Amino acid sequence: MRVAVLHNAVSDAPTADESDVLVQAEAVCAALEELGHHVERLPCSLDLAAAARRLRELWPDVVFNLVEALGGSDRLSPTAPALLDLLGIPYTGSSAEGLFLTGSKLLTKTRLRLAGLPTPDWAVPGGRAPASLTLEPPYIIKAVWEHASFGLGDEAVVHAGDPAAVQDHLRERAAAWGRPCFAERYVEGREFNLSLLAGPGGPQVLPHAEIDFSAFPAGKPHLVGYRAKWDAGSFEYHHTPRRFVFPAADAGLLDRLAALARACWELFDLRGYVRVDFRVAEQGQPWVLEINANPCLSPDAGFAAALAQGAVPFPEAVRRILADVAAGL
Repeated sequence: MRVAVLHNAVSDAPTADESDVLVQAEAVCAALEELGHHVERLPCSLDLAAAARRLRELWPDVVFNLVEALGGSDRLSPTAPALLDLLGIPYTGSSAEGLFLTGSKLLTKTRLRLAGLPTPDWAVPGGRAPASLTLEPPYIIKAVWEHASFGLGDEAVVHAGDPAAVQDHLRERAAAWGRPCFAERYVEGREFNLSLLAGPGGPQVLPHAEIDFSAFPAGKPHLVGYRAKWDAGSFEYHHTPRRFVFPAADAGLLDRLAALARACWELFDLRGYVRVDFRVAEQGQPWVLEINANPCLSPDAGFAAALAQGAVPFPEAVRRILADVAAGL
């Protein structure tokens, strides 16, 4: 097949998280070529007319969509599949609708709550959210649309203060980030990432990954923040390893997390590949934090680690992601 690998164009001086899409594109192109496909790489910017012209010139059989952001914001990531829908070109991964609903953490949480799936209480500026007027510390301030741990550091967790002060924190953080944000109840406990890969019998849950925070000093929030993901010189980067081996006593919890991950896939009508992030409170209650449609495919990222743990070669995962496109037509 003729496959166009579409990814967001990066700036002349990209940050580590921005340039990561180029690493993904290189890995995917290599896998596609190994599978025998003819591959073209196509950067995409806010100049959608230019992207449409180039796509019409190439007219690929399918587009492997790696667009994570446009114009420096994750909020516009659904624009790429929307353009492909308009052109009538099939593409990998989730639809524009799926990316929009999971891209907004607030839309995700609202839909989860309506479906009866567990997600922590939250508050938004103006108080229009469940428990927004009584959200007590600890809570964490997050950007609504941005991913890749944007803005997440120890300072994002608020441990003290009057419940009404949440609105002050939201206003201050929104002004500093230049992005809309919200507050979410901070769940003390274990953190799990579950990766799902399309298969002939539906989504396969790859081996469960838990983040090991045991090296963190007392009082330091257990977060996989921006430094943990992108700053190779930081303490957090070197002390947030994943583990995939669990005691027999965790079997029931692992089964419940897998069932919840599949329920998220179905609820948002996702495709191809997905990662669902959980916190599990000390009493064993799991909470869905985020749903990552089209998660990072870099060789050092969590999805690739789960593939390796599950003995799924990366080219085989790419083949299955492509096969899910044909299944959805």
